[in-house]
Amino acid sequence: MQPIISIRNLHKNYGDKQVLKGINLDVYPGQIIGYIGPNGAGKSTTVKILIGLLGDFGGEVSILGHDLRENTLTIKGLVGYVPENAEIYEVLTPMEYLSFTGKLYGMEESLIEERATRMLDAFGLLENKDQRMDTFSKGMRQKVLITSGLMHNPQIVVLDEPLSGLDANAVIIVKEILSLLKKEGKTIFYCSHMMDVVEKVSDRIVLINEGSIVADGTFEQLKQSEGDTLEKIFANLTGRQNLSGVADAFIHALGK
Repeated sequence: MQPIISIRNLHKNYGDKQVLKGINLDVYPGQIIGYIGPNGAGKSTTVKILIGLLGDFGGEVSILGHDLRENTLTIKGLVGYVPENAEIYEVLTPMEYLSFTGKLYGMEESLIEERATRMLDAFGLLENKDQRMDTFSKGMRQKVLITSGLMHNPQIVVLDEPLSGLDANAVIIVKEILSLLKKEGKTIFYCSHMMDVVEKVSDRIVLINEGSIVADGTFEQLKQSEGDTLEKIFANLTGRQNLSGVADAFIHALGK
């Protein structure tokens, strides 16, 4: 089986700081990849490269057989992206925003309206479809962002903390959406700090630390050598095993 995403010797520097130090990764169709790591590990930089926002990198990236440098616009049309925080043009209504983003992907207005209406209805936002989003809660805006990222039916979905701000019922819905997308053969690149969710939804977990991949396997495989929960695996491999000691020090500071 040919990988749908192929990354070879990926490097990225910001000035003198090396953020990515030779990432090598193959991702296959129908996989949910949990891409995790501490703050500053290089997760967001990897994501920005994959979605075509950063072009100044070393190494090679191929997506659906297209070289990322040579076919950036083509690849952007095949990838859906759901960020944790985005400028959502809150003076617009959900339908206006989705019409705008859908047209960027070359969708016909009639198809945009049909899909947007049905997807907003599924999220319980149909009655809000013509309201300006400056009155929306973070969870409501996140539902619009998820709809925007999936509406063009992409082959690859990149999710960066997609559950941010969602209530419990919406989280259940999104998890089920991921399961159904996987069954359709979609590839999902899932970035999150919510270890319990990553553990449950991911077919494969890739842990990055200080710009390098330090673990790559199923949860069961990682559990055999590094710990019985993903939180413990994360702590062991990122050098922060004594987290309870940190918490103790924080609380003791209150007594000073």
